[in-house]
Amino acid sequence: MAILPDIAAVRDRLIAATANLKARFLEGRRRDDGSRRLLDRLAATRRPVSSVPVALADELAGLPAPARRWLEQVLTDGQPRIQAVTVRHAGRFNTSEEGQRWRRFRSEQHVVIEHPGFHWDARIAYMPGLAVHVHDAYIGGRGLLRAVIGGLVKVVDLEGGGELARGELMRWAAEAAWYPTALLPGGHVQWSAIDGDAAGLTATDGPNQVDLTVRFDARGLIHSVRADDRPRLVRGEPVPTPWQGRFWNYRTIDGMRVPLDAEAAWLLPGGPQPYWRGHIETIDYEFTR
Repeated sequence: MAILPDIAAVRDRLIAATANLKARFLEGRRRDDGSRRLLDRLAATRRPVSSVPVALADELAGLPAPARRWLEQVLTDGQPRIQAVTVRHAGRFNTSEEGQRWRRFRSEQHVVIEHPGFHWDARIAYMPGLAVHVHDAYIGGRGLLRAVIGGLVKVVDLEGGGELARGELMRWAAEAAWYPTALLPGGHVQWSAIDGDAAGLTATDGPNQVDLTVRFDARGLIHSVRADDRPRLVRGEPVPTPWQGRFWNYRTIDGMRVPLDAEAAWLLPGGPQPYWRGHIETIDYEFTR
């Protein structure tokens, strides 16, 4: 009986382990460099937000009733306005276009309010020891989506205006339940009446304009946000597709009520196709002074 493993087997295992460590080191270095460059670009587009504290009675006059009730619940008079926010999520991402192939992810997202922008920096488990690194961003009026497997193999690399930019501005507006002072009237958003449980939200940034339908639950909190024409990548081409984000598990953080759990789904002819389910682990605000 052999007491020690075969020398050749040990050599092969050492070579494989060394290659894996090298790949992970290179992936980490590329990830850090890529994230830093995008964060620098996001910071360069940032502009000051008004330092005037929130005055609900004045600012909410004339808003559709559901939007007014929501803002009255989640904000308080004298609330400082949000300039930027950093959100850290954990959850699952569905990597199948029409089926169910869920993988764990962790991410960090930086958002600025003026001008609208964000950078979502995520690692999605692909297989043991290997991850897909995803950058999803809206910076300077341009959309960006990049995905790289193991720091080496690019599977998506898109950047530009047009439909890509519109899709990312939709995300910024839809996720504003996490930074609610951005949805006060004026600036980049405008509310319109629909019915007693929903209101229209239009977000504009330069040439980019998007329209969303915001629905509120029985408590008056945002339950879902829908777009009828968010671009969905199908074999590398953007196809306008109905889309919905849902929010729940509200908590009070820094004086504001915000949801800690969310889901995003494409609304396909065969039914909803969820692709993102996440929980906020931490959320840090930078307020005006």
